[in-house]
Formats: sequence, structure tokens, C-alpha cells
Amino acid sequence: MNIIIDRGNSSVKIALFERNLLIKSWHSDELAESFLLEIIKEYSPSAGILSSVGRVEPSVLSFLYRYIPSFYELNSRLPLPLRVEYATPETLGPDRIAAAVGAFIQQPGKNLLIIDAGTAITIDSVSAQGVYRGGNISPGVDLRFKSLNNYTDKLPLINEEGDIPALGYNTETAIRAGVIGGIVRELDSYIDEYKKNQEVFAFLTGGYSFYFDSKLKNSIFADGNLVLKGLNEILNYQYG
Repeated sequence: MNIIIDRGNSSVKIALFERNLLIKSWHSDELAESFLLEIIKEYSPSAGILSSVGRVEPSVLSFLYRYIPSFYELNSRLPLPLRVEYATPETLGPDRIAAAVGAFIQQPGKNLLIIDAGTAITIDSVSAQGVYRGGNISPGVDLRFKSLNNYTDKLPLINEEGDIPALGYNTETAIRAGVIGGIVRELDSYIDEYKKNQEVFAFLTGGYSFYFDSKLKNSIFADGNLVLKGLNEILNYQYG
């Protein structure tokens, strides 16, 4: 059994896989040794992998290496089932490459566009030949709302819940229509651009994936576990 740990900007996802089957998953606000120990004692995973977008405490890493027989950290040196064509692979977010792998194993032989709508919004491209070609990064939903509030004197802090008209009729709806409507147009334009000269299969993942799924005009496949699936595939790949 594999234990998969995805430490993002806002939360931690932990999952157990039996081969390629997702058995169980958890969400946590932090990567705590006590919580991990409970899972490890109950399920006794034989292998594990950690993806983290930030620094992990040395004590936590030491704990994972000690309690999981075959444990890996996802970094630019770990063998991957994709070829990465990125000028600075050491700076490539592990969640981005994991999502790319998760998409590729589900739709091999297709040109892929992977959109992760989380704290940041990332748009990544994988060729039909299994080559990660790079992508773009922009602020996510919460960052856009908070930026408007933090860097102005009078704009209030709101969220995505509420009316989203084509044109705002007060300050709150103007902000919401600008942020949410702007993201929808941004994502649709990316998909349209990539579809101009080739067939493209588009994935949507991240904390806001199912929120935007119904708002895009383009057909897109929403998978909230894309990063976890990719990490599990990368772990399995270490064993050939």
C-alpha cells in the first residue's frame, strides 16, 4: 500500500492507494507527525511519497523516512514517467508535475492542458508524446480578492459566494464579477488558444475545480484528485 502526501499552499492532502486504486483520503491544515503516525500504524504502508510546495520541517522528514520503508520526496532529480522540457526544472512546482503525470496516465497519447485552480492558478501543457512543455502561473481566487482589499483604501474583502452579474451593479458585485468573470474568460481563452492547431484534452483540478467546471464554455474534465493520482504513479514508477 502507498501513502501519498501532497502539501499545498493552503492545506495537506493524504491518500492511500492500493496499486492504482484510491482507498482512502484525508485533509488537514498542517503536516503533523501525530496524525501521520495514526495513519501509518493503522494501515502500515510499504511505500510513500511527499510533494510539498514549501519547506518541510526536518523532524517531519526524518519521521517519514523512519516509519515508511520506501519513502521518496518529489524533486527534480526523481525519475518521472514524463520527459520534462523546462529550463529550470529545479524551480518547477512538484504539484504541477504531479498533476501533469496524473493527467497523462488517464489520457495517454493526447495533447493535454492541465489547469489547477488553487491558491495560484497554473496552466500546464503535456504533448501526446509525454513531454511536459511548461505553463503559466497567475493569482488564484482568494489572492485576487485579498489583493483588491489589501492594496486599496476602500474596496471590501469579499468572496465568490453571491451574485455574479455580467456587469456589477454595486461594489461587491463589481469585484465578484471582475474576479470570477475574469478567471473564467482567462481559462476559456487558454483552452481556445491551445485548440487552434491541435486536439486538446483539458483537465481541471485544485480546490476551485468543481466551482469553475460548470462556468467554462469549453468541455473540461474536473478531477480533484489529479495530483494525488500523479504522485502515486510517480511512486510506482520508482519500482519500474
